Amino acid sequence: MLEVHTIDELREALAAERMKGRSIGFVPTMGYFHEGHITLMKEAKKRADTAVVSIFVNPTQFGPNEDLDKYPRDLDRDRSMAQEAGVDILFTPSAEEIYPEGYASYVDVIGITRVLCGKSRPGHFRGVATVVTKLLNIVQPNIALFGEKDWQQLAVIKKLVADLNIDIEIVGMPTVREEDGLAMSSRNIYLAPEERSAALIISKSLKLAQNMVDNGEGDASNILSALRGAIEGEGLVELEYLEICDPESLVPVKEITADTLIAIAARVGAARLIDNALIRPQLENTGDLV
Repeated sequence: MLEVHTIDELREALAAERMKGRSIGFVPTMGYFHEGHITLMKEAKKRADTAVVSIFVNPTQFGPNEDLDKYPRDLDRDRSMAQEAGVDILFTPSAEEIYPEGYASYVDVIGITRVLCGKSRPGHFRGVATVVTKLLNIVQPNIALFGEKDWQQLAVIKKLVADLNIDIEIVGMPTVREEDGLAMSSRNIYLAPEERSAALIISKSLKLAQNMVDNGEGDASNILSALRGAIEGEGLVELEYLEICDPESLVPVKEITADTLIAIAARVGAARLIDNALIRPQLENTGDLV
C-alpha cells in the first residue's frame, strides 16, 4: 500500500494507475476505522482496480462547540487496517494541504441540508459538500462509496454530484451494525458501558417502526409517538430529532405508502449518535394468480 500526503503525490500515483488502464474506486473517511469503513474499502476493491482511501478530519464540518479536537484518531491502526483490507493508496493530507492560506471557496447544497442534522449543525453540510467536492476533484475516481448510516450526507453528495455534473458513480452501502444492533460509529468510543447499553434503544426503535408498519400502521404520527415514548423512556438518551420522511427529498410524510426513511439523532453522554432505516409497507395482495 502506498501512502501519500500531498495532492501532487496522489495525482502522480493515480496518473500511473490510469496509464495502466486501471479504474479507481474511492472511499473518503475521517479515520478511526471500524468494520463499516472496511466494508466500503473491500467493496471499492471489488468494483474497481485501484482502491483509494483518504483520511482527513475535516475542520469545516465541525461547529465551534463540537468534537474536532477530541475526535478519535489512530493513524497507525488505520494504516494497518487499510492495508489488510486491500487498499492500494492511502491519502493522509494535512488541513493546510486541503485548505491552504487564503482559501475562500465553498459548496452549499440548498434544501436538503436545512433539515434533520442541518437544523442543529448549521454549516455542517457546507463543510461536507466542500471537502467531498474537493476530494472528488483531486482523486477523480470512477466510483466513490459512502455508508448509508449517514443517509443525509449521502443524499447531499448525490445531489451535488448531479447538480455540478461530476461524472462519478456514487454508491451507498448498508449500515454495518454490532451484533446487538448498535450502528457502528467512530464516536461509539465515547460511550461508557451503561451509555452503550442505553444507546440500543435507537436501533430498537427502528425495528419497532417496521413492526408497526408490518402490523398495518401507516400513520406517521402514530409511529412517531410510539418511538418518541420508547426513546424518551431511556433516561440516558436525549433525543435530538426523530423524523419520518421521503428518502430523497427528506420532506416529512404523513402516511407510509412506499419506502420511507425514519431518521434519528440522539445524544448519549458525550456521543452524538445518528441512525436510520427504510421502513417498507406491506404490499397489498392483489389476488393475481401466478
